[in-house]
Amino acid sequence: MTTSATVTALRRAVARIAPAAMPAFARELDQARQGSDLAPLRRFVAQWAVYVHIQRQPHLARRLRHLEDTAAAGDAEQARKAASEIGRILDDAHATLVAEVERLVAQLVEPADTDVVMIRRRQ
Repeated sequence: MTTSATVTALRRAVARIAPAAMPAFARELDQARQGSDLAPLRRFVAQWAVYVHIQRQPHLARRLRHLEDTAAAGDAEQARKAASEIGRILDDAHATLVAEVERLVAQLVEPADTDVVMIRRRQ
């Protein structure tokens, strides 16, 4: 999937799951597209893929919002604990997405490996 297709898919997902986030999505996409470096666009895609992953799980999205509120309004100790749990949620979501991509890539590579074995057997 190209970066353009990935951004389009993310845009559709965000519009469906969290329409109120679309202005932030558009603003951050514009910022990521500044210049010729692809790193900001890759970070943007990764960040919004994690966001979509979390928003697709209502209980997790509610928990994250609660922790964000706690971090913003709580005392220093509560804020530290909330920030730590927020980090774990984001890390887990990112790890899940990376594992899914690796699984999909493995599925793409596997048939090619099988084809090579079949060609060698025919020779």
